[in-house]
Amino acid sequence: MSSTPAAATAPFPSNIEIAQRARMRPIEELARERLGIPPESLEPYGHYKAKVALDYVAQLAGRPDGKLVLVTAISPTPAGEGKTTTTVGLGDALSLLGKRAMLCLREPALGPVFGVKGGAAGGGYSQVVPMEDINLHFTGDFAAIALANNLLAGIIDNHIYQGNQLGFDVRRVTWRRVVDVNDRALRNIVIGLGGTANGVPREDGFDIVVASEVMAILCLASSLADLKERLGNIVVGYRADQQPIRARDLKAHGAMTALLKNALAPNLVQTLANNPAFIHGGPFANIAHGCNSVIATRTALKLADYVVTEAGFGADLGAEKFVDIKCRKSGLRPSAAVIVTTVRALKYHGGVELADLKTENLAALERGAVNLERHIDNVVNHYGLPCAVAVNRRAEDTDAEIGLLTERGAAHGVRVIGATHFAEGGKGALELAREVVRLCDQPSRFHFVYEDSATLWDKMKAIATRIYHASEITADSKIRTQIKQLQDAGYGHYPVCVAKTQYSFSTDPKLRGAPDNHVVNIREVRLAAGAEFIVMICGDVMTMPGLPKVPAANTIDVDDSGRITGLF
Repeated sequence: MSSTPAAATAPFPSNIEIAQRARMRPIEELARERLGIPPESLEPYGHYKAKVALDYVAQLAGRPDGKLVLVTAISPTPAGEGKTTTTVGLGDALSLLGKRAMLCLREPALGPVFGVKGGAAGGGYSQVVPMEDINLHFTGDFAAIALANNLLAGIIDNHIYQGNQLGFDVRRVTWRRVVDVNDRALRNIVIGLGGTANGVPREDGFDIVVASEVMAILCLASSLADLKERLGNIVVGYRADQQPIRARDLKAHGAMTALLKNALAPNLVQTLANNPAFIHGGPFANIAHGCNSVIATRTALKLADYVVTEAGFGADLGAEKFVDIKCRKSGLRPSAAVIVTTVRALKYHGGVELADLKTENLAALERGAVNLERHIDNVVNHYGLPCAVAVNRRAEDTDAEIGLLTERGAAHGVRVIGATHFAEGGKGALELAREVVRLCDQPSRFHFVYEDSATLWDKMKAIATRIYHASEITADSKIRTQIKQLQDAGYGHYPVCVAKTQYSFSTDPKLRGAPDNHVVNIREVRLAAGAEFIVMICGDVMTMPGLPKVPAANTIDVDDSGRITGLF
């Protein structure tokens, strides 16, 4: 979500109005002049977006890497922080400083676009364009992921119907179907009804596309061959003797790879300032690992001196998974981090309700600043990254409020920098960009939260106690048995992907600030053998969200000329 401009004397145009006024450069021209990518290595989707061919990506392997900058945030609030907006503004600011800079972002999911959050292409004068395309169907990656996921589901049920030679225990089919809209009615369903011609009745359910293991696999795969191998490793169910059945046992992974072949290539677009950006992949960080694709990030590092990327939600979720899953699996190492906040969001963490956030309240800001300080501690001391804090400034922010945050950051050895990139584009983030350049030259102390050799239980405990400041983790006997079975089956070296609410360090979304000594209960465990991590679902988080009472879809429309309105 984005902020309002710091100094507005007239009604500020909406994000979509600004995006529709953009003067975009033809993508082939931008790719050639800014990145040196020849036209024959692009697959254009219209004039302003294109995929970069995988064979060209492979040719870049010998080039040196640029510096990788991770943008993360405080615990999200309804007041908004502006992480994507800051990522885009920082990238544009680095370009204004004369640096070869590039962005790596995730693709927006249609569930939030039509649900409660709205679009996810930045905001104000720090956006990626074409904004409508990016927020809607884009280049069809999500559709391909959903098709591959659901093809596997169809093959499973057809196999059972056709005689079940692999011996599926129909009570232990673990693969779920997906759809890219929020639909609570599909969370738990029964399939195969209507007689013997329609298959074998069993319980099933839907997740949202961004929670699919296929999405995670696409974003972690290093090549087409790696993608196919990972897809084949997916465990889709079990026999009565508890032996796993994989996608390759069904001979499904080849066809799935064929559906995903084009989707694996990174998508190239541009910012409002005509700077290059990859937008590729989109797993959520509260129910998946929350980072854009490894292929896009690696490719950008070969093409630019500074690559600015983001990880979903706060530094306890997306940044932790960026470190412990994406970096661990890919070998990527960030040079610095930026934590995004707003004054109003911290006042919300300090107990102020939404209607009163525009009023100066230093006492509430003081209370809420503990959330920011907890994230600083995690980034600096548990991930080992030098960092800066970007305050996404709004018109009502007072000098006293900014001064308070500056003092709190200084106590931790971190600069707090006000930025006005929403209203001014890259020039509003120049000071932030200069600090990022300085931080990237500092010695790296990067490290993981836990070691590969730790048990799955101890990995989960390390995340909960060190990052969330929980006193302990709990699970009933059934869940504990499942974790032990996964450990004994040879999956103990996998990292843990925690699924929990993004709104709190705890599993209770109503606990604002920086709660201590809470308990994290593991409700469900899922094996993602293709993505190579273990999902531990905690609290009441859902892998299929529902729509709000008034969904964002109610305000989206198209006029007779084809112009989209109300998107964001």
